[in-house]
Parts: sequence; C-alpha cells; structure tokens
Amino acid sequence: MHARDAVFLEDLCPKLRVRHWRQSLHIHTDQSCIYCGKQSESIDHVLPRSRGGLSVTENCVPACLSCNGRKSDTDVFEWYRRQRFYDPRRAMAIRAWLDGDLKLALRLLQWASPAVTAETKPAATKHTQPKPSTGPGWTLQAA
Repeated sequence: MHARDAVFLEDLCPKLRVRHWRQSLHIHTDQSCIYCGKQSESIDHVLPRSRGGLSVTENCVPACLSCNGRKSDTDVFEWYRRQRFYDPRRAMAIRAWLDGDLKLALRLLQWASPAVTAETKPAATKHTQPKPSTGPGWTLQAA
C-alpha cells in the first residue's frame, strides 16, 4: 500500500477539514477578535462574499459576533476607521493578513494587545509610589 492509496478521514468528510481550518484561525490569534480584541466567536470575510470574496485564509479573520454583524458587507478599512476601538496597529495587522503575511499580522496583534504580567504592571498598581532618583545635578519633583 502506498501513501497515495491511503484514505484520510478529512477526504471522506470535508466538513471536518473546514472545522479544523476554522479552529486553527482562532488558535493563531489566541481566540481574539482581529478588530476589537474581544473573544472571537465567528469568522469574518474581510472582502465579503457578496462582493466576490473567497473563503481562503487570507480573506477570513477571526471576529467577535458584534464586529462581524456591524461590519456586514462594507469595506473593512472604511468601517474600521469609524469605530471607537480603532487601533492603527490592528489595521496594519489586517492589511498584513490580507497580503498573506500571517507572521507579521500575528506579531502586530501581539503588539496591539500585550499580555499583562506581574513584571509589566505599572508601579501605581503595586500600591507603592516610585521613589524619585536624584543624580548629580538632577532633582525630580512630583507634578
């Protein structure tokens, strides 16, 4: 038996392949909406299917239900610029995704929503005030 003779479950059930593809889109973006950063529950066609958009990775992005519904079939960048949660880093990530550069898109998305850890928390949240440092010729005053 040769590898070309093998029958794969995905070949017998095309919906299984689509399900794995959709799940992989959500996994790559840590299940966050590419537009606003909330939890993604759907896949949005950046160029809507009603305008000739295809169901390919470069045209499909994870989105929350509210962004997917509000965007409807409008141009993505025209719609996104009008949103109060507009972030130019996310806009660049959408452009990179459309261009097929998923590595750059994912990097820009990480930059747009960095994870908050104990080391990166601001000093004000640790209930201590930072002590002013004084060096030669330097005096700091609180504003």
